[in-house]
Amino acid sequence: MTEHRSVEAELAALLPGWLPAQRWFAGKDRPVGEVRPVALTVLVEGDPLLLHVVVEVVQGDRTEPYQLLVGSRSQPPEIPSAAWFGEGTGLYEASGDADLTAVLLDRIAAGARAGALRFEPEPGEALTGGLRARPITAEQSNTSLVYGGQYILKLFRKLSPGTNKDLLAHRALQAAGCRHVARVVGSITGALAGEPATIGMLQEYLPDAVDGWAMATTSVRDLMADEDRHPDEAGGDFAGEAERLGAAVAEVHADLARALGTEAVDRAELDRTVQAMHDRLDRVAAQVPQLAAQVPAVRAAFEAVRSDGTAPGPMQYIHGDLHLGQVLRTVGGWLLLDFEGEPAAPVAERHALRSPLRDVAGMLRSFDYAAQQLLVGRPGEPETATRALEWATRNRAAFCAGYAGADGPVGDPLAHAGLLRAFELDKAVYEVAYEHANRPDWLAVPLAAIARSTDGGE
Repeated sequence: MTEHRSVEAELAALLPGWLPAQRWFAGKDRPVGEVRPVALTVLVEGDPLLLHVVVEVVQGDRTEPYQLLVGSRSQPPEIPSAAWFGEGTGLYEASGDADLTAVLLDRIAAGARAGALRFEPEPGEALTGGLRARPITAEQSNTSLVYGGQYILKLFRKLSPGTNKDLLAHRALQAAGCRHVARVVGSITGALAGEPATIGMLQEYLPDAVDGWAMATTSVRDLMADEDRHPDEAGGDFAGEAERLGAAVAEVHADLARALGTEAVDRAELDRTVQAMHDRLDRVAAQVPQLAAQVPAVRAAFEAVRSDGTAPGPMQYIHGDLHLGQVLRTVGGWLLLDFEGEPAAPVAERHALRSPLRDVAGMLRSFDYAAQQLLVGRPGEPETATRALEWATRNRAAFCAGYAGADGPVGDPLAHAGLLRAFELDKAVYEVAYEHANRPDWLAVPLAAIARSTDGGE
């Protein structure tokens, strides 16, 4: 036990410098003041050693819990150099160590316990153990491990008390017979502040699925390579898939409404929604000077929602952070992933009932991102920019048509044009804050979208 207390001390010293470089770390907006290990569970004893560690990251007046898999062995594993917590320490983040992470699936299959951790298959599931894992390198806010092409285990990096919204939504949709989510087959639960907390979620893995972002950006590249064609003429036209995706999102919204219920939107709730948009705009404008010129017009668009006589439909559980990177195209159709909501949002906000139009707005913003990604770092190409805008406009319209045709909870999204525009602008303001903190080269994408919308060009 003394040895493990030594590990805690080393982590407390090393992690303030290591964490900010990790893609999944959400606290890049301010310095790390202190890291406090608060729970340590031995998963594999000896050499090699595998520990599950929960740490509290202190950043000024904000303290947030994260989980780590900590490894140590006499023979160094084949892992990226960035996984080592510090040179010469012998400690590393072990999610990329296939020899050690196999134990996670084995314990779920066995329904095992380790300290406060409970590894459980879903009722009726008989899982196959003995599979090695490989991490998915593209993931950002969490870490996912693929086991033998059969299962995928998502480890939720930033923890919160209670059942994680992603697990809750997937279970509800699965029970409702939804055909647009992958099956949940197991979970890992721990403890946080005296309450149960979701550590991980195990789902079936679909090896032949294609990421929506990859499909969309390939379509854009095909269009740009054929200068004589418009989006509807190019061989890689994405509009048909965009329309099918819109229908899938509408069906998921309908299934969530049936499974988890809805609430009517009254005037007070509409006022709270508008005020939250103003509050976000104030915070982001204070951080990002480039947004200042657009603030009055954005604020006016938010205020216009108050006088819009169109009812926005009921509030319900939604995805909360829907974009092309959160969907997969399979042989059977589109699947939605990652129902956690915005990574930076408080837990209560993620679980709050919201308008499905927020998800529609998020996907419409994603089509703009897919169209503009080839222009990042390449200003001064007006013809290319025009063609990118044509692609985005065509696919945004197709998505809305698909959603409307599937009779989702809000019907035709374009029938709520004022509120939909406000949600898009609110999402773009969120993107401004994200890009300013994480990818400054991309800041021009949401800023240009805000300018187009507030100038009447979108």
